[in-house]
Amino acid sequence: MPNRSLLVVLPAILIGASCALAGPKETFPDPAIDIPASAAHGKQTAVLAGGCFWGVEGVFERLKGVKDVVSGFAGGDKSTAHYETVSTGTTGHAESVKITYDPSQITFGQLLKVYFSVAHDPTELNRQGPDTGTQYRSAIFYVDDEQKKVAEAYIQQLDKSDVFSRRIVTQVVPLSGFYAAETYHQHFLDNNPDNAYIRYNDLPKLAALKKEYPQMCKR
Repeated sequence: MPNRSLLVVLPAILIGASCALAGPKETFPDPAIDIPASAAHGKQTAVLAGGCFWGVEGVFERLKGVKDVVSGFAGGDKSTAHYETVSTGTTGHAESVKITYDPSQITFGQLLKVYFSVAHDPTELNRQGPDTGTQYRSAIFYVDDEQKKVAEAYIQQLDKSDVFSRRIVTQVVPLSGFYAAETYHQHFLDNNPDNAYIRYNDLPKLAALKKEYPQMCKR
């Protein structure tokens, strides 16, 4: 089992510390380059990896304009896209979420703003908080050249602005395939709000989202 299964026996103060250390030190800037709503037609898809998919899924499910979020795996082969196998850190997969959204209500750049500022810490290499391994890496799996352009430009913008105390290590790589995780992982945060891992690592993300971007939240 992955590291998160051990958290139920750790003191709350130690678990919560990892959340408190993450996040920017200044007001977060909007992306200077984005995909305008007029350039996108119909529902669009974004695939993002930022550590355990439970919390990342929970954050994006709460944004206006987001129609669906699926927890899964990207970066490896279909044959190894199984939770226990991915958890070995040897498959090339990263725990990821596939976000289906309406670009007339929320842009790709706005999704990235939440991704970088709330959903995870993009300066941690091959880990997020208590979880370690390449399966927990920070990565944007772009589906077209426009997404690649926006993602790379925004990372450069954030690094130049010194909004983080360390450089961003997020990978920007083409999406070769996304594979949904097992059913019990879907909507895990909403189905297990009292889970120790969720309480100490993911609920603070939702609180930050509501505090920083109330106008973007469904509820």
